[in-house]
Amino acid sequence: FQELTTEELYQILQLRSEIFVVEQNCVYQDIDGKDEQALHVMGTKEGKLVAYTRCFDKGFYFEETSIGRVLVKQNQRKNNYGHEIMEASIQAIRERFKTANIRLSAQQYLIEFYKSHGFSTTGEGYLEDGIPHIAMVKS
Repeated sequence: FQELTTEELYQILQLRSEIFVVEQNCVYQDIDGKDEQALHVMGTKEGKLVAYTRCFDKGFYFEETSIGRVLVKQNQRKNNYGHEIMEASIQAIRERFKTANIRLSAQQYLIEFYKSHGFSTTGEGYLEDGIPHIAMVKS
């Protein structure tokens, strides 16, 4: 977090708001006080943020490490950046946190996307901020 420039942080918060609040029409507290503990994985194109995740060490959200706030700018989704940012995030977790055990809270319409990266569903679905989600794990 301390390594982020002001411009990078601004782009992250702007894109998260653009997608999770405006595009998905979901009013929720995105700036949740957890960014300072996160590993921020950013994908840029021509100096602009187009893909992003934030990752946490085990014990912060779950027993396993975790990936959250997975996003790709709407007009860039046709370019496979979602797959690229997921692979970069999995690799970053391996390098930084020395594990391959990862848990995430997936929007249910993206189950097949996460399965393509080795995740499997676990437990029952649930609503998070009014959107159907399910827990997924990778080991």
